[in-house]
Amino acid sequence: MDMGTNTAKLEEVPQGAGDDMRAAPRFTLLIRAAKLISSQGEFVCVIRDVSESGVSVRLFHALPGCTAYALHMPAGAIYEVTRVWQRDNEAGFTFVNPVEVARLITESSEYPKRGLRLGICFPVTIHSLAGSVDAEVQNLSQQGARLTCDRLLAIDQNIRIAAPELTGTKREVRAKVRWRRDREYGVVFDDTFTLGEFARLAALLQAPALLKD
Repeated sequence: MDMGTNTAKLEEVPQGAGDDMRAAPRFTLLIRAAKLISSQGEFVCVIRDVSESGVSVRLFHALPGCTAYALHMPAGAIYEVTRVWQRDNEAGFTFVNPVEVARLITESSEYPKRGLRLGICFPVTIHSLAGSVDAEVQNLSQQGARLTCDRLLAIDQNIRIAAPELTGTKREVRAKVRWRRDREYGVVFDDTFTLGEFARLAALLQAPALLKD
């Protein structure tokens, strides 16, 4: 499935949880990845449909118990939302402030290639021909990361990053250094994360209990 496809259309309003939220005419966004930020961290979701009153999303794990969230779009727009229902891998939210649905859809369409970046910090170990060194990831995307490291790394240098896996063990990710600034480095992964892997890794790093059945 192409996670960058984005189509808007009117659809019938289903019955069930969140009926009050679903009262407005509804558009469907097929499909736009976004992130939900709460007091417990940043979590990946996929927007399924949106109306003037609210939005429903697909999830990859349970959400924290809080109700107040901020919905961050890849293009940079931020919407304050309140969770009103959750079942299985879906959840519904109402907008705290009025939203122009057409503008939200347009913003999503203008940047179909822009990926999500999460501001998650966690320790990793970098392995190279020169040896191993401790480092810290400062933010993370499906395609790469920004990290800090005391050892000098060369542009285009191939490295292996030992990072947490979903099982709690280490997973080595092969990457290449693309830029550096003082102790900061930008790296791109040889093998990118799928959106589901990315979402579950984010949950593991911030709130592991959300992954338990």
